[in-house]
Amino acid sequence: MATVPLQHDQHDAEWTLPSRGTVAMAALITAESSIFTIFVVAYLYYLGRDVHGPTPKDALEVPWFYSICLISSSFFIVLAERAIEHGKIAAFRLWWAITILLGIIFLYGTGVEWHSLIVDHHLTIATNLFGTTYYSLVGLHASHVVVGLVMMLFVLVFSLMGAVHPHHAYRVKTLALYWHFVDAVWIVVFTVVYVVGR
Repeated sequence: MATVPLQHDQHDAEWTLPSRGTVAMAALITAESSIFTIFVVAYLYYLGRDVHGPTPKDALEVPWFYSICLISSSFFIVLAERAIEHGKIAAFRLWWAITILLGIIFLYGTGVEWHSLIVDHHLTIATNLFGTTYYSLVGLHASHVVVGLVMMLFVLVFSLMGAVHPHHAYRVKTLALYWHFVDAVWIVVFTVVYVVGR
């Protein structure tokens, strides 16, 4: 009986060690996901347990426009990633700036919503359980948006100064991971607060 020697596929891709930045960002996102999970569970647990208003149905309006701005920013940051990979610095700056602008618009929308809740509905973090959990959860997310915007603004400024080059693409992609995380968390927060919670 003839035997056939096993042939290893010589075309297997070689495994390369991930960059420290990517590993660190993955660890950060994992830790942050745990924190957000706690806040989301707390919001759901205390939902509807208030003895006095205002309730989410009384006070909240669905922020469709601002949510679309934030979620669509992930599309533009992907365009920025691809542009810098291909050495198109001008295009990178454009897509990167649009991403920042959309993040700022979203943050403005959060500010408008908070102003309305405080002034029109007299809802503060100390008013009732809804106020406590709402401001904690949405505020936690907003703080992450602020951090992301500050980091992206630094990159934009360095880019305008000519200090960002195609070989920095992996750093840009690492920062973009954070922004995608912020967007993904908002989808969860939006669903819990504005869809399920109302």
